[in-house]
Amino acid sequence: MSFFFFLTPPSCSSSCSRFACLIFTVLIFLVSFLINVEGFAPLLQLPHSPAGSPWLSREKVLNVNQLGAKGDGIQDDTDSRFSNVEGFEPLLQLPHSRAAGPRLETGKILYVNDFGAKGDGIQDDTDAFRNAWKIACASVTKASIVIPHDKKFLVRPISFAGPCRAKVTVTISGAIIAPKDPEVWHGLNPQKWLYFHGVNHLTVRGNGIINGRGHKWWSQSCKINATNPCEHAPTAIIFHRCQKLRVRDIALINSQKTHIAFTNSFRVVVSGIKMMAPSTSPNTDGLHISSSSRVNIKDSIIRTGDDCISIVGNSSIIRIRNIACGPGHGISVGSLGMGNSWSQVHDVIVDQAFLAHTKNGLRIKTWQGGRGFASQITFQNILMENVSHPLIIDQYYCDSLLPCPNQTLAVKVANISFVAIKGTSATEESVRFACSDSFPCEKLYLEEVQLLSNTGKNTSSYCWQAQGLTSGSVEPPACFSSNGTFIRQQAESGGSALQSF
Repeated sequence: MSFFFFLTPPSCSSSCSRFACLIFTVLIFLVSFLINVEGFAPLLQLPHSPAGSPWLSREKVLNVNQLGAKGDGIQDDTDSRFSNVEGFEPLLQLPHSRAAGPRLETGKILYVNDFGAKGDGIQDDTDAFRNAWKIACASVTKASIVIPHDKKFLVRPISFAGPCRAKVTVTISGAIIAPKDPEVWHGLNPQKWLYFHGVNHLTVRGNGIINGRGHKWWSQSCKINATNPCEHAPTAIIFHRCQKLRVRDIALINSQKTHIAFTNSFRVVVSGIKMMAPSTSPNTDGLHISSSSRVNIKDSIIRTGDDCISIVGNSSIIRIRNIACGPGHGISVGSLGMGNSWSQVHDVIVDQAFLAHTKNGLRIKTWQGGRGFASQITFQNILMENVSHPLIIDQYYCDSLLPCPNQTLAVKVANISFVAIKGTSATEESVRFACSDSFPCEKLYLEEVQLLSNTGKNTSSYCWQAQGLTSGSVEPPACFSSNGTFIRQQAESGGSALQSF
């Protein structure tokens, strides 16, 4: 029943009633505006509780507005592909960009073309970007560097160094493109292209595009051709030792390797970004988080050739919400413990995500011989479509051309929860928990997990040295070995409806 059914308009025959009618009309307008104001509705209509939710059925019943392109007028094919991605429209509704582009901050505004940038995609604009950064970073008041629309700026490897004296905003309305030829990096660090380091209170935003043009890098990768040497390739953007960082609304395509990496950073917010690379592009992770804390990622679309999001050593308090992922390798914690190293990842929550046609779903991967722990990690309210290996804990991970030797030491995996995970699996085995003999997985928890095959048939689960419990309906049935201590703790704390396997 409509809200306005209860509002009966007054008679408008007399002058007094006409005034009342006017007041009534204004009231209706104000109420309807507040109800429909953009941004008030939740972005992703996935349930917070598994019980009785309509999305638990096998049919797709989610229906939201079409995901629109940014409309930057630079690369027609890129944004049109984003706006019509199969499988994303019914699940994710990102806010639309303002027609006039991002609002510029007050303070010093620096246009890169005023520093000599041509923006024709041919001439080298690196020096113009470098000089604009020097002025902005030295400013005693807030400064904004603007990359204008309808331009393509060719930028070679560049470092944007802090600390800066005041807040800096980089507004990308046009396109930043990388050199096509890997030889440009000869004598330089081959792992960096756009490198921000030691900068606090930085904002990178806009409706423009960052294009790594990574095709030549991919073709010479050892993962494409085993006869090639395994060499480094650039991450499109690295934020190193940055605090109070915001990245929003930009699009990144075809990175040479990882699209964005956060290393040793603190208090990071990422929102409304889009990333795309072919599913066959090697090591093109979307977002990579390393040795960082208090990172919040939300409302974004990631379609790449590797992990949509990867979280590795010494990272904590990571929040991921409202993500569309696929193709790619899913959302991963790890790999951890490579080369017998010590790593820890803890306090991670992935809430409300849609994974489609990914090689893996939700994964924790560790190398034999590593040390440390992965703990207090929760995946909840996840919808999957045609995902291979939806739930994985793999303590025998080996991304090597040669076999990895068996080792006794292992990264400890414990306190891992999978709650309200629904969808279809492209593989018969939808759950695989392969844990260490010396350091078994402990306190694993499954609640309301429903994973069927693409044909609607049941799937299977595999467990090795995996201890835990379940609650509610779990399909395929869990294969845990018993963990009496954990069950008693749950009972003593008032837990109910728990059953062990």
